[in-house]
Parts: sequence; structure tokens; C-alpha cells
Amino acid sequence: MSNPEKTNVMRLLDQKKIAYSFHTYEPDATMSGVEIAGILKEDPSHVFKTLVTQGKTRQYYVFVIPVAAELDLKKAAKAAGEKSIDMIPQKELLPLTGYVHGGCSPIGMKKAFRTFLHESAKNSDRIFVSAGKVGFQIELSPDDLAKMVRCEFADVIETQI
Repeated sequence: MSNPEKTNVMRLLDQKKIAYSFHTYEPDATMSGVEIAGILKEDPSHVFKTLVTQGKTRQYYVFVIPVAAELDLKKAAKAAGEKSIDMIPQKELLPLTGYVHGGCSPIGMKKAFRTFLHESAKNSDRIFVSAGKVGFQIELSPDDLAKMVRCEFADVIETQI
């Protein structure tokens, strides 16, 4: 899909000369990440959501995981070296990151937070993450994303049974 509008995320990737493609969809407040993957005609294991958490030490952490998965807070805390981790309240997302719920990207947050990318991303040539605005997704290599935000790969999702 072509759309002349560029998000901050796209501008940052352009500055770093990182290859990506972007996709748009008509947003709906009730849409799940799995439904967005369907609209993009992509396997949900290749479409990632960005979650922001806070540890017991009051440090913030970002976790980028497949849209169909749930963050395992114990595994997340262990990866971050924290006793415990909790999701931040939704009302804190915009002032903390500069992004709204549903449009939160690991790229271009107000501050650089320690970021973890689920290890399953290593199995894909390309993954999708939010382009920083609801209705916009970017597709890029997991290695390029890891370089852009200095992610660490970790197993941080609940085991699917």
C-alpha cells in the first residue's frame, strides 16, 4: 500500500539508511493484533506488539513480542534482572514514550529504554512492528530492528500449550 505520510519511525529508519517497507490499514479501536496480522495477510508469528513495563527498581523496559503471545512477567523480570515487572498503566504510555496504545513502536520513543525482542524473531527474515501511529506498520529485518534500538533477544512469552 502506498501512503505519502511518513511517521517519525520511518524518518529515523531513513536517517540510519535501514531498509523497510510500510503498510497501512484502516484502524478500528476494537482490533486485536491477530486481526491486524490477518489484514496484512501475514502469519501472526511475524507481527509483533510493543509492551512497556516497569520493574521493581522503577526502571522501564520494552518488550517486543508476537501479537498472539502473552508476556510472561516472570520471564521478563528474569531477562531484565529484576525481582518483578508489571505493565505500566495505559495512561502513562503517551507521556513516557510519545506513543498511544495501538501505535507504540520500539523505535523512536522519547527515551531509549532497555528493549527485549522475543527470540522467535530470529527465525524470520522480516517482522512487522508499529510504525508509531495507529494504522501504520513497518516491515524490516529483526537484525535491523535490533541494531536500531539495541534490543536483546530473549524468551519472554508464556509457553503455548
